[in-house]
Amino acid sequence: MTSARESFARNAAWISLWSNIVLMAGKLAAGWFGNSDAVFADGIHSGADVFASVIVLLVIKVANKPADADHPYGHGKAEVIVSAIVGLLLLLVAFYVVSEAVVGLFHPAGSPSFLAFWVAAFSYAAKHLLYRYSLKVARAYDSKAIEAIAYDHKADITASIAAAIGVILSVAGGRLDLPFLLYGDKIASIFVAYLIFRIAQKILAESFNILMESNVDPELLGELEETIHSFPEVRRIDRIRAREHGNYMLVDIRIALDYDKTILEGHNLGKKIKEALMERNDHIREVLIHLNPYFRET
Repeated sequence: MTSARESFARNAAWISLWSNIVLMAGKLAAGWFGNSDAVFADGIHSGADVFASVIVLLVIKVANKPADADHPYGHGKAEVIVSAIVGLLLLLVAFYVVSEAVVGLFHPAGSPSFLAFWVAAFSYAAKHLLYRYSLKVARAYDSKAIEAIAYDHKADITASIAAAIGVILSVAGGRLDLPFLLYGDKIASIFVAYLIFRIAQKILAESFNILMESNVDPELLGELEETIHSFPEVRRIDRIRAREHGNYMLVDIRIALDYDKTILEGHNLGKKIKEALMERNDHIREVLIHLNPYFRET
């Protein structure tokens, strides 16, 4: 049975896929026939988005599979791996776009067609809607893969604005006989590459931290400690660790109780702490609690 999370994530990926196919075709055609490097570069970016959406669609079902004997912690990191792939793909696109733009700066520039401007403007409007929708789904269901797609849409928003400005400058340069403005389109494509690079950097950094199982945000750890300290039987927190595992979180805790507590008392307290932590943060999937003896100072 398909979960609500999987269903919404899949719908978001399908919407992104078909939207990017249409935008890719429009921007590549407008950039090629309209003589606009910036719009063509944005089209290449949309092509990378198509590939990213396909990967996400393929992995969503895997990421939502329950834990099994081979994967006792679940399959949540499948989304993180996809997120990293999207980041690497965007990084390659950024390097390609900037290299093509730099080469173009050393060749005579022509004036692009104004059609390229309208395509860039339409892309801006479409990507703005796609970004808001994808980010809403990603946050509602804590999907790293959909979040990567959302940030990719965000890069497209500013990239489309930059492309539109570049086209206007180049058209103005042709009509006003100002040769230096003709290079506005190529400079805009370099800016587009920079924006793509920044988004790729953000996605890769987050994915790398999760895959390397870095600790969660200190503020979140503080909230977990606050919940644990709400139980008077807990004399001391010896260690607390938490790591993201895709769309959920795993928590490891070592706490000290009075040495004369029975195993049953410790077990029941651990169960209550686990339930309290999971109630406060619904992203927590598992809590492992280790009990240490606490000896009163004399």
